[in-house]
Amino acid sequence: MPLPSFAKRSMTLSEWIMLLGLAAVWGGSFFFNDVAVREVPVFTVVVSRVALAAIILLAILQLRGERMPRAPKVWTAFFVMGLLNNAIPFSLIVWGQQHIASGVASILNAATPLFTVLLAHVLTRDERMTGGKLFGVVIGFAGVATMIGTTALRDLGVHVTAQLMCLAGAVSYACAGIYGRRFRAMGLGPMHTATGQAVASSVLLLPVVMVVDQPWTLPMPSPAAIGALIGVAALSTALAYVLYFRILATAGVTNLLLVTFLVPVSAILLGLLFLGEALMLRHVLGMVLIGVGLLAIDGRLWRAGRSAARLAD
Repeated sequence: MPLPSFAKRSMTLSEWIMLLGLAAVWGGSFFFNDVAVREVPVFTVVVSRVALAAIILLAILQLRGERMPRAPKVWTAFFVMGLLNNAIPFSLIVWGQQHIASGVASILNAATPLFTVLLAHVLTRDERMTGGKLFGVVIGFAGVATMIGTTALRDLGVHVTAQLMCLAGAVSYACAGIYGRRFRAMGLGPMHTATGQAVASSVLLLPVVMVVDQPWTLPMPSPAAIGALIGVAALSTALAYVLYFRILATAGVTNLLLVTFLVPVSAILLGLLFLGEALMLRHVLGMVLIGVGLLAIDGRLWRAGRSAARLAD
């Protein structure tokens, strides 16, 4: 069965709205995680996140009178997606963040669209790399680095193995986006795909948390931590992956993973609104650069330039 074609293609207004919504709920995960990890170990947070999301999504499907597919081929794809999109990158990035600052990890994670553009050019026929896409990715990456600041940039090159782990996580995310294109061709909607990935991720990560954290030995977390776990599961995972697979099905992997640039913007704005954090000049400059990069990748920037040049002639 042929994979859907994305050769067009600027995103539509509805796709941009979904992408901004995805950035908002994924940006909110930083807030929820910050509350939860004060009392709950990292891998327990991760497994709780995907397992609760799986339960929520299964319950929604049940209320809608829908069933999950049973075909082995489909579940094999769910497990591969869960491995590439959750188990491998979560484990690599968590390991890396034990040795490097979160700002460095964020910059390295923002390399995901760059890897996506390169891999999609090699592995797909309809999402080829162009000069405009590459320029946009580089500018967007520079915007993320600007927002995070020079302190993190000075730390690049320190703890090289940990940084390579985070980069490998970004490559895994890029591969997941490309692999996930097949679900639309299988006739699966975003709800079923998000649910299948969440269930598969839970099964894959459960043995890890049992060995590493031994959660049955942990004290009962506070209501605030439990609320944060529910928030990160319901909003930043269940809702996020429904949006993720809907955008992937219509706009393509290169457009989808632009969200990696927008998540730091979302996290900073949420911190400004709800945590009383300061908005600095570098944040504004970084957002401007990210905006220019997004427009360049989308193609509108080049079309506007060509139209202006024709009018000048």
